[in-house]
Amino acid sequence: MDINFALFCTFSLILLFAGFRVITAKSPVAAALNLVLAFANASCIWMLLKVEFLAISLVLVYVGAVMVLFLFVVMMLDIDVEAMREGFWRHFPLAGLVGAVIAVEMIFVLYRGFSVQDAAPLSPELARLGNAKALGVELYSKYLYPVEIAAVILLVAIIAAIALTLRQRKDSRFQSAAEQIKVKKADRLRIVQMHPVKPQSAGEAASAADVKGQA
Repeated sequence: MDINFALFCTFSLILLFAGFRVITAKSPVAAALNLVLAFANASCIWMLLKVEFLAISLVLVYVGAVMVLFLFVVMMLDIDVEAMREGFWRHFPLAGLVGAVIAVEMIFVLYRGFSVQDAAPLSPELARLGNAKALGVELYSKYLYPVEIAAVILLVAIIAAIALTLRQRKDSRFQSAAEQIKVKKADRLRIVQMHPVKPQSAGEAASAADVKGQA
């Protein structure tokens, strides 16, 4: 057994354990941390397969950005786990059926769509560039239109998320950019002229109190 096979088995076992803990952990924070561990081990497996670009993308995008943000959100929301588990067994049959259908679809796609024997070899020019640069050349030359369509879809999704978040609701604060631009100095600042008032000393305050008492 060589070192690559030993590392593959180690990372795979840790990945399976972390994935199992994601769905069995009682705390959402613990589940998110186990998902980070699963992503890290998946990245290590991709490194063993010499897919450096996908490995570093998984670490930077999912582990470094998405999961950290998700972990912060989970920690700040203070989710009531017990209330979420009340209807678990009532919805378990439907959830199990949906999960089985998804598993069958994944098996069908992986079995029929990813055949290494049918993969076309790289041209000698791309083979000398390296994985990351060869992938960039393929994406932005042969698959340029699908990449642009995916970028437009993501842009529309971002705009829709911002619009749904900033829409005017009763329980949320809303700011109108047009009203903020049209604002003038007189709307924000009002100068009021007041007569000066001299503060009284301790002796003057005592004498004023005596005068009021005699009156």
